[in-house]
Amino acid sequence: MNNRLVRWGMYVLIAIAFAVACAFLANWQFDRNESRAEQLALVERNYDATPIPLADAIAADGALDPDDEWHPVLLQGEYLSDEEVLVRNRPHGGTSAFEVLVPFQDVDGRVFIVNRGWVPPGEEATPDVVPDAPSGTVDVIVRLRPGEPLPTSGRSAPEGQVPTIHLPSIAATAQGDVITSAYGLLVSEDPEPETPLGTFDSPTEDPGPHLSYAIQWILFALMGFIFIGYMIRTEIQKHREEVEGRPAPVKQRRRRDHDADAEDELLDDIEARV
Repeated sequence: MNNRLVRWGMYVLIAIAFAVACAFLANWQFDRNESRAEQLALVERNYDATPIPLADAIAADGALDPDDEWHPVLLQGEYLSDEEVLVRNRPHGGTSAFEVLVPFQDVDGRVFIVNRGWVPPGEEATPDVVPDAPSGTVDVIVRLRPGEPLPTSGRSAPEGQVPTIHLPSIAATAQGDVITSAYGLLVSEDPEPETPLGTFDSPTEDPGPHLSYAIQWILFALMGFIFIGYMIRTEIQKHREEVEGRPAPVKQRRRRDHDADAEDELLDDIEARV
């Protein structure tokens, strides 16, 4: 019996450890769901807001307030088309496209990187055609986005291209005071270009599967205890069946035989008296 209790105790400890792991994973999914909800709320609040000047969106220190992500910004100035850069391997149109980054000289004197759109890949390492940005003074509306990190794989890109939108790397090849905390996704240009580039899709409103995953981990924790309970109950039932089917000890058989003989003698005596 003691061995069974020790084994059952181990079962319970395993179930508790499994439940703790499931609780950790469920909490992680709850945090991801909350973070996703905050992102969706930010997009809903800023995406279609009224454009503001670059100086109002990004202060003189060049820092981007995270609450201003996706907010439209009005740029006034001219494109520095000679410093155009291509970002390779971007998923657009069902293929690995190129996004076109062009530094923009704003009226406040700073240079801001504008992502004008995307072009399909060509037969070589570069697109066949990259439409020119409008020349001269242009009014541009963009949505603010933070820069991207360098690829962890260490992959590089040919001259005139970059593997990611890592703004410090792009700023190193551009002239002037380049803002490196954010870049802009193009919304519109005035005057409009002769040949527009591929446009960007709106951010998805899908909250993701994080909440359902969290609930699944909680159910897994409960199922762990149910499974351990089932195992213990099965062992108890099996033990009972073994005990009931086991032959009785010799002393118990002799006692039953003695009681049966005494009962027979009593019945014979009653019949003789009758």
